[in-house]
Amino acid sequence: MVFWVLYTGRTVEKKRILELKDLLHIDNIAVGVSAADKADLINQIVNLVSGHPDVLNPEEVIEAVLERERVMSTGVGKGLALPHAKTTAVKGSVAALVTLEKPIDFGALNDEPIQIAFMLLGQPDAKSQHVRILSRVSRLMNNEKTRQLILDSKSKNELLDVIVGQSSPPLSG
Repeated sequence: MVFWVLYTGRTVEKKRILELKDLLHIDNIAVGVSAADKADLINQIVNLVSGHPDVLNPEEVIEAVLERERVMSTGVGKGLALPHAKTTAVKGSVAALVTLEKPIDFGALNDEPIQIAFMLLGQPDAKSQHVRILSRVSRLMNNEKTRQLILDSKSKNELLDVIVGQSSPPLSG
């Protein structure tokens, strides 16, 4: 485990450096999901993480993610969606990654369907960490080879291995 030290004038606080592999657990990964539409996919992903100890209220999580989608689609292009929300319905950062059996319309900014979705949930007061994680995932997924390796993954373990193997250095936060 790696730490960095934050000096705030009077106190010294240790903050754990986050890595995608620390956020993404095998139980929160699914390969070849069949979803009818955006709402169905979001429901399935939240159902996937509902057993995570940091998820306090799955119904509130679904509403928070759908509310965020109403503001602007998190379909960011290149077949990728990054649905996310900051909500008190979780008590820490929770992530999930799914690949879809067939692409679906997610209302992406480029009007292309998506086939990979990475969901991030966090508390409202963890804004900078939330942004750093989304930025890291976006950079990782911007690589065509990485996206293809993700889509070619046949199992949750294989998909997790791709993420761990392709991830950049740790995030601070």
